[in-house]
Amino acid sequence: MFGHDSALDVYRQALPVILVSLVAGLFAGTLLGTETMREGIESVPGILLLLPAFLATRGGVYGSLGARLSSGLHQGLIDPRFEWNGRLKNAIVASFLNGMIVSVFIAVLAWGVLLLLGREAGLLELVIVLVVAALLSAFAMLGVLLTVIFKGYRRGLDPDNVIGPVVTTVGDVFGVAFLLVGIATAGVVL
Repeated sequence: MFGHDSALDVYRQALPVILVSLVAGLFAGTLLGTETMREGIESVPGILLLLPAFLATRGGVYGSLGARLSSGLHQGLIDPRFEWNGRLKNAIVASFLNGMIVSVFIAVLAWGVLLLLGREAGLLELVIVLVVAALLSAFAMLGVLLTVIFKGYRRGLDPDNVIGPVVTTVGDVFGVAFLLVGIATAGVVL
């Protein structure tokens, strides 16, 4: 479907996504500055420590999935419509598991760093926050990612030109929002 895109083609496809990413990134930053987030940061020691790692892994894990699906589309290994076949299912399940496992690892690592710094932190609290945030963000990111890749491809967009900014932006916005949900969940559970 795609030949060699000119620089203008890449620019034309990527610019709208980058502009939306800019606005969404500002929204994620606004969420970080809310009173609710400040209270959450104060109530759960270690949130600021693990926040950058958590957000980075959303982009890394689901960016890899986007690249894998984009390559599959270009090579004809994946049909340009959502079909729950073995190749697609394996890619999604692997990404989901990677995201969940890495999130638990981040919580444990943050807890360990806090202990080394002489600060008290609850391991279970950090794990609950990140598991909830990772689970919710996984569903949101998978929905957006699959929609953008398959609908965009069918409409003539090269997923390679748009999926990077989409994944990082959606990961930031949903990651921050769902960290708040995770903090609230941990507060109820514990």
